[in-house]
Amino acid sequence: MAELHDLTAREQLRLLRDRRLSPLELVDHYLARIALLDQTAQSLGAFITVTAEAARERARRLADAGPDDSPLWGLPTADKDLTARAGVRTTYGSKAFEHYVPERSDALAIALDAAGTISLGKTNTPEFGLPGYTESDVAPPARNPWRTELGAGGSSGGAAVAVSAGMLPVAPGSDGGGSIRMPAAATGLVGLKPSRGRVPSGTGLTMLGGLGVHGPIARTTGDAALLFEAMLAGPYRFATRAPADQGWLAAVDRPEGRFRIAVLQGTPWDGWRDDFPIVEHQEATDAVGSAVRELEALGHDVGILRLSGHEQYAAAFHTIWQAGASTLPVGEDQLSSLQPLTRWLRERGRSLGAPRLAEALAALTEFEQHLIELIEPWDAVLTPTLACTPRPIGWYDPDDGERNFAQQVQVMPYTSMLNAAGLPAISVPVHVTAEGLPMGAQLFAGPGQEKILFKLASQLEAAIGWQHRHPPAWSAER
Repeated sequence: MAELHDLTAREQLRLLRDRRLSPLELVDHYLARIALLDQTAQSLGAFITVTAEAARERARRLADAGPDDSPLWGLPTADKDLTARAGVRTTYGSKAFEHYVPERSDALAIALDAAGTISLGKTNTPEFGLPGYTESDVAPPARNPWRTELGAGGSSGGAAVAVSAGMLPVAPGSDGGGSIRMPAAATGLVGLKPSRGRVPSGTGLTMLGGLGVHGPIARTTGDAALLFEAMLAGPYRFATRAPADQGWLAAVDRPEGRFRIAVLQGTPWDGWRDDFPIVEHQEATDAVGSAVRELEALGHDVGILRLSGHEQYAAAFHTIWQAGASTLPVGEDQLSSLQPLTRWLRERGRSLGAPRLAEALAALTEFEQHLIELIEPWDAVLTPTLACTPRPIGWYDPDDGERNFAQQVQVMPYTSMLNAAGLPAISVPVHVTAEGLPMGAQLFAGPGQEKILFKLASQLEAAIGWQHRHPPAWSAER
C-alpha cells in the first residue's frame, strides 16, 4: 500500500485541496519520517533544527481556515539554514551562530508562507554555504541516502537528503556555484538553478558577482515546477508581490517540441592547475551518454560544442570565491568558532585589493557575454553535473584552503560557470552506476529559458522514469 511520501507533491496537493487529506495528517507523517531517519544515532543529517510544534500549529490554522488559492496550501517543506525565519534558530551552518534566533524572516521564508507551505524546520548546510559539501560543526554531515558513507553534496545538502529519503515532498535550495544542482545529482533528484534575477524573493544581486539564486529541489520535474512557480510570487524589496508566470507547469504537462542540443566539450577549469587536472570519470561520461541516447530517440538534434573564451575564468572565479567570505558577519571574538576553511577564506578575501577584485568581476562579465554568444545557435547545452560519483564523508581537506578548493573544482567543474553567466540550468538523474548510485546530467540554456529546460526534463523523465527510483531509506518503517 502506498505511503503518503510515495505520492508526488502535486498528488498530495490535490488530496489536500479535496479535503481527503488534512495538513496536520501530512505534517505528522513527515515529522514521523524525520524522527525515524534523522533524529537517531544513524542520522542522515538532513535537518539542523526541527520545528514540530510550530508546524503542527500552522497546520491546524490552515485546516481551520480551509483551502484557499495559495499555490502550495498545506504542503510541508523546510528552510535551508541560510534562510532566516523569525523566532527559529538559524545557524548558517556555523558554530558562531549556533544559538542565533533572528527577529525577522528573510524574503524567501515570507514567500513560502504566502504560498501556503508549512515549514518543518531548517535543513542542513555547510558553514555559510561556502563549500560544495555539507559537513559543518553544528550538525551531523549530510549523508547520501543511496550510500551513507558518501556525502550528499552542498551547499543544499540537507534539503536534497530530506527530499531523496522521503522526509519532505519538495525543498527550496540556493545556488551560488552549483549548490542546488550538485546535491540533486548526488541524491537522484531534479534541481533547478534559475536565471539571475528570476526569483524575486532572492535574486542573489546582493551577493558578490550576483552568483547566488534560489531554486527548487524535487523528485519530479512537475514538483520542481510547482515549487518554482510558488517561489516566483515572493516579495521584491520595493514591491509587495510580483506576478508569477503561470507557464512552468504547462511546460511540464505539455512538453512538446524538438530542440537543438549541444554536448559541451571542455570545462572553464581545464588547464588551471597541473597538480589537480580536470578528469571526467567514466560514470559522468556514461550519464551524458544516457541522456544523449534518450534525447536522440525523442527526436532532438544533438551536436557538439567546444567551450572557448574561458582563459581568465578560473583565476577570476577563484578570486570572487575568496572575496565573498570577506564580509561574513563574524566578529574577531568569534573567529575561533569558525572552521579552518572559513577562517582561511575570510583572511584571503580581506587581503584582496580593489584592483584585483575589479579585474575578476570584469573577467567574469566578459565570460558571461562570450558564453551567451557561444550557445546562441543552440536551444540547450548538455554536460555532466558532477565529474565523478559523490565523494566520501571527510574526503575534502578541512585545513588547506587551496587544496580544498581544487578538490571541489575537480568534482564539480561544470556548474559555477552558469552562476557567473547568470544562465538557467537543471540537473536531472539520467543514469545509474554499476554500484547503484544515481548520476545526473545538466542542461542549461540562454537567459530566461527555463521553460525549455522544464520541457526537456519532462520528456526525459517520461522516457527514463527516474521518479520510481528510491534509495534504501525510502522504505524504512517505524
